[in-house]
Amino acid sequence: MYTLITEKNHIQVRSVRGRNCKVPLPGPSVNCSRYWSHLILLSLCQVPLHIMSELSEYELEREANIARNRALLEQLGLDDTAGQLGVPKAKAPAKTKAKPIQPAKRVKREREVEAQAPRRQSSRLKKEVVDLNESPSKKRKREAEQEERRRKEEDERLEAEEKARVAKRPRHEDLDLDTLTDDPTPDEVTSLRSCFQSVTQISQPKRVGDRDAFVYDADKKDAAAVKDLRDKLQKLKVVARAKVTQDRVYSAAYHPEVSKDLIFFGDKHGQLGIWDARATPDEVADEDGDVAAADDKEGGKYWRLQQHWPATSKSSISSIKLDPIDSHSVFTTSYDCTIRRLSFVSGISQEIFSSDETLITSVDLPPGGNEMWISDAAGGLTHLDLRQDKSKARWYGLSDQKIGSVSINPTTPQFLLTASNNRQLKIWDSRKLATLGGASDAGEAVLTGAEFGFDTVQEFVESKKGAGCLRSEFAHGKSVSSAYWDPRGRSIVSTSYDDTLRLWDLDVSKYTSSSAFPSFTPFSRMKHNCQTGKWLTILRAVWTPNPDIYPHFTIANMDHSLDIVSCKGDLIARLSDRQRITAVQAVTCSHPGIVERAATGNASGRCVLWAPADL
Repeated sequence: MYTLITEKNHIQVRSVRGRNCKVPLPGPSVNCSRYWSHLILLSLCQVPLHIMSELSEYELEREANIARNRALLEQLGLDDTAGQLGVPKAKAPAKTKAKPIQPAKRVKREREVEAQAPRRQSSRLKKEVVDLNESPSKKRKREAEQEERRRKEEDERLEAEEKARVAKRPRHEDLDLDTLTDDPTPDEVTSLRSCFQSVTQISQPKRVGDRDAFVYDADKKDAAAVKDLRDKLQKLKVVARAKVTQDRVYSAAYHPEVSKDLIFFGDKHGQLGIWDARATPDEVADEDGDVAAADDKEGGKYWRLQQHWPATSKSSISSIKLDPIDSHSVFTTSYDCTIRRLSFVSGISQEIFSSDETLITSVDLPPGGNEMWISDAAGGLTHLDLRQDKSKARWYGLSDQKIGSVSINPTTPQFLLTASNNRQLKIWDSRKLATLGGASDAGEAVLTGAEFGFDTVQEFVESKKGAGCLRSEFAHGKSVSSAYWDPRGRSIVSTSYDDTLRLWDLDVSKYTSSSAFPSFTPFSRMKHNCQTGKWLTILRAVWTPNPDIYPHFTIANMDHSLDIVSCKGDLIARLSDRQRITAVQAVTCSHPGIVERAATGNASGRCVLWAPADL
């Protein structure tokens, strides 16, 4: 508390503590309000009065600025005098437990090896000192040596450039596990072979549902089935996390083995991550010798194989499919325009198909295996018989723009479902497509190794002979990201950039006819944010492949959660964990035989297993 007494040319300041001082009055050119604010501010900062009395106007303003800055630092938590200034301290942000899981091991990434050409040198520095008195024979010898050296350097340069070009080309030869793994250790390859051996003891073919399964006349039965499924799936928690791939996850597939959770993830740079999510992890210390805490360390074991080459974005693995006959091998499609099959029995990765310069977007196989339908960025579908040479594949131009996905009806394999960037979702009859080129339904031999462009297919579809080739079509608001059949072969779910999920329930009694479906309109439209942008993998609604449970699908949510939706459009569960999941789980898949299992992957290669907490 201060008492101010104005005198002739100064102010007498008296404090209750007995301190007195004289403060000069401001001159006529001084801003009085600012002067007194400075005076009060310095007094609040407990600047002694006798010091204030000795300060000039400039020094008084300087001390006031210092006081303001000190108050600002107090608010930023950089000093401990905020209480003295009366400025409330800012609350520290709440700490989150969501930390990136610590990789259990650092695996050297296999990168594109570019051989370096010999470095060019200055001609002046390379110039030799010539003896003016050298003989003609020595001169010829010296010139010959110079020519030989130049020729050798040129050969080395050309060889280095050729090696660089070869390093950028896809690998078409057969590859073993040692080649697929970068700097493998004997224990690493042995453990992977052991994992493969454990899932090849019995054959596990792809199971197909019944067309009439889970079809109820009363809505109450549907509601009861959804409730039963909701009771099981809402309890799923994050039970394991790991950085399975080095880069962004593009695709995923769940192995049907029930004794373990074996999941395959394909990333942006052609790497195939194999994750045994419930295996006992290895205790590996970091560079400082510390072992990560239980919540931060990785769960399970994983292996990374460079399935496609080069290790750049030109080799992104666009889709993964398990062999439907026995699940003893896995097929991967890549932007390097190749399809490879990795055998779990032999450990050999073999190329089964390649195109010239057309990106392969997806692939699907019927339950009987032995054939494959391949979609590409040129708007075509390729039919490949795995029992024949790949040169006999047939290509059909079904769209004037990219086809992002193809799906084969599991119960009626002749029906093909395509989703295209031209906004069209279409159902094709492959039996009619096979008649292009002269074959007929009477049993004539089908031509192989042929190509039919978009105009040719359109002309065929509009002709009398091609009637029934295009069974149905539906135009979306924007491009269709994906569309898939459910395990029963009667329901369809599509994902579109118009931020809408659409559901169809087809009349299976119309499947036996040869004409187009009388109506093809979705019965449900659900709003869902699909604007992933440049850095996230496209969201796709994927059916659970388990035919024994009520049909439902999984799709990522931009709110860092996993949505599970029934075939009737009911939201069954929205799984999230704000403490451990802080990224969009863009790629999803679920177990073909266990209800309470789902797996997701994000843009950094980190993957999550969702299962009961007491697993």
